[in-house]
Amino acid sequence: SQQIQFADDMQEFTKFPTKTGRRSLSRSISQSSTDSYSSAASYTDSSDDEVSPREKQQTNSKGSSNFCVKNIKQAEFGRREIEIAEQDMSALISLRKRAQGEKPLAGAKIVGCTHITAQTAVSACLFGGPGLGPAFPWGAKLFISSKWEKAHSKGAPVLSGVAVFAWKGESEDDFWWCIDRCVNVDGWQANMILDDGGDLTHWVYKKYPSVFKKIRGIVEESVTGVHRLYQLSKAGKLCVPAMNVNDSVTKQKFDNLYCCRESILDGLKRTTDVMFGGKQVVVCGYGEVGKGCCAALKALGAIVYVTEIDPICALQACMDGFRVVKLSEVIRQVDVVITCTGNKNVVTREHLDRMKNSCIVCNMGHSNTEIDVTSLRTPELTWERVRSQVDHVIWPDGKRVVLLAEGRLLNLSCSTVPTFVLSITATTQALALIELYNAPEGRYKQDVYLLPKKMDEYVASLHLPSFDAHLTELTDDQAKYLGLNKNGPFKPNYY
Repeated sequence: SQQIQFADDMQEFTKFPTKTGRRSLSRSISQSSTDSYSSAASYTDSSDDEVSPREKQQTNSKGSSNFCVKNIKQAEFGRREIEIAEQDMSALISLRKRAQGEKPLAGAKIVGCTHITAQTAVSACLFGGPGLGPAFPWGAKLFISSKWEKAHSKGAPVLSGVAVFAWKGESEDDFWWCIDRCVNVDGWQANMILDDGGDLTHWVYKKYPSVFKKIRGIVEESVTGVHRLYQLSKAGKLCVPAMNVNDSVTKQKFDNLYCCRESILDGLKRTTDVMFGGKQVVVCGYGEVGKGCCAALKALGAIVYVTEIDPICALQACMDGFRVVKLSEVIRQVDVVITCTGNKNVVTREHLDRMKNSCIVCNMGHSNTEIDVTSLRTPELTWERVRSQVDHVIWPDGKRVVLLAEGRLLNLSCSTVPTFVLSITATTQALALIELYNAPEGRYKQDVYLLPKKMDEYVASLHLPSFDAHLTELTDDQAKYLGLNKNGPFKPNYY
């Protein structure tokens, strides 16, 4: 079969400079942030909720009990959902077919912590099954834990050679227990980390330093996890190379912008049935997520305000036709408040006290830190569960604020994320894992690296056949005029 070449032998990933004073964010996990699921696909037996999965004795069809999920009997239902997801993840399937002869991850032992849905289960089966590596004995290839997940999808990866420790309704203690079970395994030691948020990396670094030093590479896809890696690098404590997938173009532009442009409406409609025409909405943050949310809301006739700290993003919002305001200026009049900043305490108790009756509050940004939900758990306020992921917080005067998913991520908690977008992200992660695992010694130092544009463009090219898109090819004269290789990369590294 034709050899897949992901990077030239002498080509390094563009090293992202660690700047003094770079803003860093800490991430806290609460019970509420780990207790989330998709209302679109809750398929559980109520009797299963009475017993913690940690107390159950379950075995799969191969006789192994090296996993912990809610109900392994739902695996076949999960398999059908995965098969549906695969239909819109053709690029990832194509990558699997191209790599089957080479098995570029043969020998890799990947430990991961990510959201487990039908879509990420496709990735888990790709890494854990015979696609990119040899057919390992059950559970010997990929150990994975989760923060949010559908109730049934993870049973299917369990049958495909992936050790899964995750279930709907994990407490904070359950969450860290699942991570520890993935790391602390007799006769098995991870040599690669696939993380989303930095929790797994942090756990291995703090609890298992000897394991951390032997890791060959870390692939991180979230803003928070990347900030944590930069903190370690700045302190001189990052002893392994790490890949910043979050800032790749295929992640920023597609996962953040196009994904949120669709999933924001999906989550709000499913939970509240609200009509957006004429509604006043304030979107906090005009990064890629905020841009996607604003575009969708504007298209439905909503009156959209934007808050920003960055003058460049603020100017973009103005040029796109949005009024840039301070949250305090519009908090009394808006019908919906959406946070998309990646920060903490963006919506405070003072803001919540000033909101009008029936104002909807939700988060599309970072974990469960953007809305100060803790300040609402006081004796004078009454919480009323309306439906799954929808709470009315009632003030003494009768005012109600509609809080969605208790401040957790709206699209992951209350709806679904478009499969095609997750295909792009998963393909990017796969290529980053392959590159780090197969890189010759010395190519990557103990630091954080960005994906090269050549790899971003390769990920994009794998997805173009889905649209029957045909690229125009530069002539030799045109390529020379632009100073480009005919085959790319076409964008500079700083793009």
